[in-house]
Amino acid sequence: MFDYENKYKEYGLVGGMDEAGRGPLAGPVVCACVIMPLDKDKIIEGINDSKKLTPKKRELLYEKIISTAICYSIQEVDEKTIDEINILQATKLGMKKALEKMKTKPDTILIDALNIDTNTRQIGIIKGDSLSYNIASASILAKVYRDRKMLELAKVYPEYHFEKHKGYGTKEHIECLKKYGKCKIHRNTFIKHFI
Repeated sequence: MFDYENKYKEYGLVGGMDEAGRGPLAGPVVCACVIMPLDKDKIIEGINDSKKLTPKKRELLYEKIISTAICYSIQEVDEKTIDEINILQATKLGMKKALEKMKTKPDTILIDALNIDTNTRQIGIIKGDSLSYNIASASILAKVYRDRKMLELAKVYPEYHFEKHKGYGTKEHIECLKKYGKCKIHRNTFIKHFI
């Protein structure tokens, strides 16, 4: 988990970036950028790709990451923007915003298989959330933040059961779409095949 961090640390601070919510039919895409300290006494045990962790474990790690990080930033791009510029461009926009909002800027940014428009040195790593401590930390921040957001939106739109599927295209969600039609947070470009 530290190969890339160790490889680039001679250039200065190494950060990681990842997103959550590229695939859902509703809600924002959330991007996180984080610089984690690499001192042995500050390494957080159990950090991994957020998809490989239980929700409870992610929540615990989220709190540890934000209290330990040198700096972090979490940004979201809403469904309207996703429809306007497409999900890939919306993800890149969210990542750029997350990097720009960092009070402490990384000298090198590790990204999970994407490149963004920035002057900061960036290294795209396929399956980076399983290979980089910083990317894995960013993936946990993005995932927990987005899940919490979808729980709040579930209270506004209870008929869609967002608290269960977080906006992903599950059978239950698609049935709700067909029954109630779309709501304000649905991505029109994603749901056109279902309604």
